[in-house]
Amino acid sequence: MRHLHSRICTVVLVALMALGSQAVSNAFAQAAKGPSGLPLPRFVSLKAKSVNLRVGPSVDYAVAWRYMKSGVPVEIIQEYDNWRRIRDADGTEGWVNQALLSGERTAVTAPWMRGKGADVFVNMRREPQSSSAIIAKLEPGVVIKVGECNGDWCRAEVEGAGGWVSQAEIWGAYPGEAFK
Repeated sequence: MRHLHSRICTVVLVALMALGSQAVSNAFAQAAKGPSGLPLPRFVSLKAKSVNLRVGPSVDYAVAWRYMKSGVPVEIIQEYDNWRRIRDADGTEGWVNQALLSGERTAVTAPWMRGKGADVFVNMRREPQSSSAIIAKLEPGVVIKVGECNGDWCRAEVEGAGGWVSQAEIWGAYPGEAFK
């Protein structure tokens, strides 16, 4: 029986390899959808200025944390009825009502670099390439609005400045994710 299971796994692996990475990615994306029909996980942002993060999917559950700023990026990792289990850039998880979330994409610049020194910045560039002129230096932890990503770079805006930031230097877009 163990030999048969091993043989089946090998056949499945060979079949997936034959499909190619794009087909596998498409199959994974289709399989990872929540009850809403939207992909899981996915990034969104907080719509309201005050959002209670609850320990369970109902107002009957205790409030574990309160966000006091709109536009903060969060990752939806689970859905239950009108409730969404979210994770923030610090790894804090809990439940919020879907009405308090927005599809507007935002991101946090290099949250993993907070407190690493005064000379640590994320460069915002004029064009989506590392040789392009730097138009702003953003400290780690700055929330930016994200207009689009091409898989390597994201068009971003913060306090009236607009440009491109490396997708690898933000939390709010998946590696290789492209969207407009």
